[in-house]
Amino acid sequence: MATELAESDMSSCACCGVTSDDDGINLKLCTACKLVRYCGVKCQKEHRRHHKKECKKRMAELRDEILFRQPESNHLGDCPICFLPHKIWTIDKKISSLSSCCLKEICKGCAYADQKRMSEGKLEITCLFCRQPYPKSFEEANLQRMKRAKANDPIAIREGGSLHFKEGNNSGAFDCWTKAAKLGDVQSHYSLSELYKNGHGVEKNKKKYIYHLEEAAIGGVVQARYDLASVEVLEKTEESAKRAVKHFIIAANHGHDQSILELRVLYEHFDHLVTKEEFAAALRAHQAAVDAMNSPLREEGERMFDEWKAAGLIPDP
Repeated sequence: MATELAESDMSSCACCGVTSDDDGINLKLCTACKLVRYCGVKCQKEHRRHHKKECKKRMAELRDEILFRQPESNHLGDCPICFLPHKIWTIDKKISSLSSCCLKEICKGCAYADQKRMSEGKLEITCLFCRQPYPKSFEEANLQRMKRAKANDPIAIREGGSLHFKEGNNSGAFDCWTKAAKLGDVQSHYSLSELYKNGHGVEKNKKKYIYHLEEAAIGGVVQARYDLASVEVLEKTEESAKRAVKHFIIAANHGHDQSILELRVLYEHFDHLVTKEEFAAALRAHQAAVDAMNSPLREEGERMFDEWKAAGLIPDP
């Protein structure tokens, strides 16, 4: 057996030293760290004790590269009607209307304008996006959702999980959100993080709580990004504080108000963590994001929806 080779040498097996030119050997990359290659499973297992530490270190580095990459938008993207960026979703505030027929997120400005148009013109109430007749009851809307859920629509499955959770069925919520997350719904990752954090339907598990927060944050769920920063702050170490700053900056760049406030505090009291240039850049990005998400029509629509909700004309989200 050859002595251990330098792990940066990608042209030969990290364990036995055989090269890809030897007898047509096809070297396989370590899929975890992508730092070394092996001629087979036997060599990979034998070399594991030498490579394990470096492999884990590189895996963490690769994870951070993905985690701290600025998403292009928050996870909801743009309203499909006005094409303005959706406002930031939070767990306790509904910032758009989700159509049960097509499951499109419509901003409250567009939803209000369309309802006003149909009311004034005495028109049939239809979905603003797909123009299907609006369901006349919760039961009808739920049947529409269930039909899409059977076709593996992740949003429909996620909404089913939310219904289970509101009914106190944490196990049913967990099953739905797990399936929706596997199908790519990042908001379901956030919901799962809350279950693991609070022990609803599952045992409390900090590792899984953090994992689902990270998956949600990578997908653009700004609330998850802020929560990750808060977790890092509680660690009370220099390294975790630096990680928290990165999270706050990314969230602030999306227009998250609380994150820019946290950055201000850090800048004013811990300027070695947030430089003047970094804070100024975050301020500009935050304001630009807020301006992009707002419009007079949205403000009017949100005000009217709040009034309708207070009057009991629409249900709680």
